[in-house]
Amino acid sequence: METQKEEDFVKPTFDPHSIEPELIQKIAYDALVWSSLHGLVVGERNSQRSGKVPGVAMVHAPFALLPMSFPESHWKQACEAAPIFNELVDRVSLDANFLQDSLSRTKKVDEFTSRLLDIHSKMLEMDKKEDIRLGLHRSDYMLDEQTKLLLQIELNTISSSFPGLSCLVSELHRMLLHQFREHLLLDPERVPRNNAVNGFAEVLAKAWTEYNNPRTVIMVVVQPEERNIGREAVAVIYFRAGYAPTDYPSELEWRARLLMEQSIAIKCPSISYHLAGTKKIQQELAKPGALERFLENKDDIAKVRKCFAGLWSLDDTHIMKDAIKRPGLYVMKPQREGGGNNIYGDDVKETILRLQRAGNEEDAAYILMQRIFPAVSPAILMRDGVSHRDQTISELGVYGAYLRNKERVIVNDNCGYLMRTKVSSSNEGGVAAGFAVLDSIYLV
Repeated sequence: METQKEEDFVKPTFDPHSIEPELIQKIAYDALVWSSLHGLVVGERNSQRSGKVPGVAMVHAPFALLPMSFPESHWKQACEAAPIFNELVDRVSLDANFLQDSLSRTKKVDEFTSRLLDIHSKMLEMDKKEDIRLGLHRSDYMLDEQTKLLLQIELNTISSSFPGLSCLVSELHRMLLHQFREHLLLDPERVPRNNAVNGFAEVLAKAWTEYNNPRTVIMVVVQPEERNIGREAVAVIYFRAGYAPTDYPSELEWRARLLMEQSIAIKCPSISYHLAGTKKIQQELAKPGALERFLENKDDIAKVRKCFAGLWSLDDTHIMKDAIKRPGLYVMKPQREGGGNNIYGDDVKETILRLQRAGNEEDAAYILMQRIFPAVSPAILMRDGVSHRDQTISELGVYGAYLRNKERVIVNDNCGYLMRTKVSSSNEGGVAAGFAVLDSIYLV
């Protein structure tokens, strides 16, 4: 194959919507073939047998046909921040008073958070110590168009999804840019290699080694009829479920969670790591002086704080008045994961007014966050084998892996990324929830 010179490539300011339909059809065909051959597939949502019978009713995962442009400086910023966030989660998890006090009001009005805190309290009563602590995290960001700042959406400490499929999308895009290089004039090497699935597997294997008992087994906690069934080769107790109230339909599931927490197995996440990733803790850490409680290095503190968007509790009278006046500038977030839970636009105003009329403490179940407005970009999205053009916005997630045995840090690094792209008119961004597609980045 001929090697294309670097100067022959153009900066990806190109408009994918300008590509001729015939070429789009060829690229899409090759992408679908590659997806089938390399396992870029998920269970078909509308099939009754999907998630019940392995290999039956599979369809390609939704993906963007070409990678999304992303500034290299912000990419490096997110990668450098990942180990600091890993360490921050670990430090926060060890501060039982901070977790209990920060979530004390939320506990009164949010049954799910209350049950998690009850388990945490039982571990404190037992004086249960997690000598080996394992975290597989993902910090999600959007690039704010007005300020040009990379701002954190949230920090996930439980069930950080799509490490396997995100790797495949990166490889798919590198292949397409190479195969159609004469038409697209884009450099495949500008799509960062994504090692998320291997990174997850390696750190889980190292955790199993630290446990130091070759007779032990691997355990993965998943939701019923899981459709994202690939890349689950993990060790110890790895929670791919347990982050939503629907995962605990009866007392049996809560007893199982308590039993696992009481065991000497390594949990990913432990109950304290789980609580450290709640929205309320994210908001508490954004307060002036809060990071200094957990981090000593001033440069690390500055890097983390630079990522923080505006975050407030609903007892901030000044911010509440502004949110009622200008609701479009804010997002209300409950203590929930998985997409489809946030409140936007005029619904922010109506919810705040309802809570104020109620006069109870239900407002403690929410936080308020500055709404981020990323740039809108043209993209070609693939769903159910069909390509369609749309105006989109994107969200970058950087995975972090952390493993510690008492005072010895064994792993603390970033280990890949997840890019999600959705139509610009959509508020929510979950792939599994049907709002977004998987993507990769092209560094500019």
